[in-house]
Amino acid sequence: MRRTTVKLPDDLDAKLRHEAARRHITIAELNREALEAYLGGGRRQFLSAGSGRSGRDDISERIEDILRSEVGTAP
Repeated sequence: MRRTTVKLPDDLDAKLRHEAARRHITIAELNREALEAYLGGGRRQFLSAGSGRSGRDDISERIEDILRSEVGTAP
């Protein structure tokens, strides 16, 4: 792994330190995550994955009934 020095304005440095502390990770790790996200390399995080999870596994089987009850129209 290579070391790189980056000069940041004070306000950006403060935001970086605050976010790293909030997430309990190092500043270097946060920098790597941000660069990977921006440059498209390495791992990707899909923050919305699973956000609509209902906890049920029969939704696809019941979709017609669900839509009918939500829209309120008969088949």
